[in-house]
Amino acid sequence: MIVSLFIENYALVEKLDITFSNKFSIITGETGAGKSILLDAIGLVLGNRADLNSLKNKEQKCIVEAHFNIEKYNLNDFFLENDLDYENETIIRREILPSGKSRAFINDSPVNLSELEELGSKLIAIHSQNQSHELSEESFQINILDIIGNNQAILSEYKEFLSFYKSNNEKLKKLEFEKENLSKEADYNSFLLKELLDANLKDDDQEELESSYEKLNNIEFIKESIDKAIAIATDEQIGVILHLKEIKSSIQKIAPYSSEYNEIFERVSSVLIEFDDTVNELQSQSEKLFNDPERLEIINQKLQSIYSLQKKHNVSTITELIEIQNGLENKVNQSESIDTDIENIKKEIAESTDKLNVLALSISENRKKTVPILVNQISEILSQIGLLNARFEFEFSEANHFLSNGKDEVQLLFSANKGTNFGLLKKVASGGEISRIMLALKSVLANYSKLPTIVFDEIDTGVSGEIAQKMGLIMKDMSKQMQVFSITHLPQVASKGDQHYKVFKIEKDGSTVSQLKLLTSEERVVEIAEMLSGTTITESALSHAKALLN
Repeated sequence: MIVSLFIENYALVEKLDITFSNKFSIITGETGAGKSILLDAIGLVLGNRADLNSLKNKEQKCIVEAHFNIEKYNLNDFFLENDLDYENETIIRREILPSGKSRAFINDSPVNLSELEELGSKLIAIHSQNQSHELSEESFQINILDIIGNNQAILSEYKEFLSFYKSNNEKLKKLEFEKENLSKEADYNSFLLKELLDANLKDDDQEELESSYEKLNNIEFIKESIDKAIAIATDEQIGVILHLKEIKSSIQKIAPYSSEYNEIFERVSSVLIEFDDTVNELQSQSEKLFNDPERLEIINQKLQSIYSLQKKHNVSTITELIEIQNGLENKVNQSESIDTDIENIKKEIAESTDKLNVLALSISENRKKTVPILVNQISEILSQIGLLNARFEFEFSEANHFLSNGKDEVQLLFSANKGTNFGLLKKVASGGEISRIMLALKSVLANYSKLPTIVFDEIDTGVSGEIAQKMGLIMKDMSKQMQVFSITHLPQVASKGDQHYKVFKIEKDGSTVSQLKLLTSEERVVEIAEMLSGTTITESALSHAKALLN
């Protein structure tokens, strides 16, 4: 419940600090006195958007701060989930800065508006006359049945399965889209992959093949050059080996005379050994060389195949071709396995569908069992406020798809008088009837809902006399379960409050200021008398006011 409200520099309010009881509070005042300002300020702490135009003094910040006693309402999980400090008396504060920026705090911790709105929805419901159209909305009607039918647990399970069901349907759409695209490319991808696989590619193939091709393509020139080198090295009269041996023999003779000569001798010996080995290798290579046009053609064809693939795929190395080959293999394999994935998803969707149908049926049955309970309770209350012959009927039909709260489509039918046919509530009920029906519903819901506070903003518009008095009694009865506020112009309703606040305007320093005052018993008599007779208060009005209060 809301314990106190502090407003500073908001609209016509300069500064206001007011406390509230946990019972039935009445707020009255002339039109334009500032009752809507009070509601707008409460709306700010519930997460409504801030407006820079709301600042009374544009050079100072606006503050709206509300204290709530939340000890009995099991809100610890909200604070835990949002990493906020829990306090039995929780403080919500909104600030609007002159720059236009807005800040929000819960127990002095900064929060965003979505968090504020979530907490606000658990603390206060504000019902104004122009919100009575909710009664005609199917979602509102179904929500009433669910609250009274205690469908919350099964609805929570249904929504979990529905989320899984929707997620799988999205996956199925993506898989089928992928399958369609893959099917279009499958033949071409398989053709490309076969080309690459037939090429039998290896990372170092290209260099080897290009080297082998160059050797075979120039084999006569290579053999001629090697044989010429061997001849120069091994000629018996002028060969390099013969001369190296002579050099070695000559140096060998002087090697004993000096370590330097001996070192030269060893180096010449080493050169002779290395050169002799090189010549042997040349002779071995020469023996291996022979003209092989068939092998040359095979290598040429393979190279041309590689060059063609590189050009086709716009790459320059075999490594890149192998990467493309791996990618094509994945696509082809994916194309082959996607049918299995689709079948698995369809199986999961079918299982979810069966489960959702079972849950939706259970939800629907609970709602249908709830209808007579709700109708009886509403009718009993309506009979007290002038709708003695009001009748209701809920018409159920089944949607051909899963809705967010089951498969029920509901129409609330209404008849106000005996002998008249049922019609859609929104078409056959008058504004005054809608207001009374909404009050009756809120009264019934007060016994089931754990909402701490409700504010009725002129819900009694369009009624008067005895009916207004009964509506006041109904709201007073609701205050046994929750904190109730009623903003009203009717003295019959105002007289039923446990507390009575008056909103009024004064002139201060050349400016109009709205104020809110808790009335004393004597002031209540005067206020209600004024509501009865206008600004000229008669003795009769005062007597009537006292009678209403008593």
